[in-house]
Amino acid sequence: MEIEKGVLYVVGTPIGCLDDLTVRALFVLKGVDCIACEDTRTASKLLNRYEVKVPLIAYHEHNELMQVSPLIEKLRSGESIALISDAGIPTISDPGFRIIRECRKQMIDVIPIPGASAVMTALSVSGLPTDCFSFFGFLPPKASARKTFFERHRNDQETLVLYESCHRIEKFLNDLIAVLGEERTIFIGREMTKMHETYLAGSVKDVRERLLSRSKKGEFVVLIAKEDFAL
Repeated sequence: MEIEKGVLYVVGTPIGCLDDLTVRALFVLKGVDCIACEDTRTASKLLNRYEVKVPLIAYHEHNELMQVSPLIEKLRSGESIALISDAGIPTISDPGFRIIRECRKQMIDVIPIPGASAVMTALSVSGLPTDCFSFFGFLPPKASARKTFFERHRNDQETLVLYESCHRIEKFLNDLIAVLGEERTIFIGREMTKMHETYLAGSVKDVRERLLSRSKKGEFVVLIAKEDFAL
């Protein structure tokens, strides 16, 4: 393996357990000239664990537009940069789209270094159909918008994959029941790969009851099966 000059590496990092960092990802993180990260404090926890001593540059949703040009200049001058998010693969409901788009426009090489993905991790253990699925990230915070989404996708034939926060997961499930009914089959993954990881599958009614009987802290991945599917 060798680090190429003037290349943007899009590096997948663990979604929870720090041991899930790949050997190739570690090689790249140690070998690039700098690391563009969503949160320098979060990134430092991972990088300190593996004794990575590379300079960090904050690259997040609030400064993304401002940081694209300086990062492009670094790449054009021959520096290699690793782009990481707080967890998982960059650009998947995380910053990174703009710098990659600009790299493509300017014919700068962008190389993926695959890693953990919350979407794929949840799909792999859900028991729901995975031959065809759609990912929608976080739904809008307003109940009316969530209900409109559920109604629009009521008859979809693929598995729906969404993210939700601990602050809205109960409202999310209530709206789901209101529109799609309490017997719709779903799967929920909470705090995946972490110490208190939880996996629940069954009807919305059953999953909601079990979820509310335990801690709701953490981030959630929710999978919704097509109407006629049952575990």
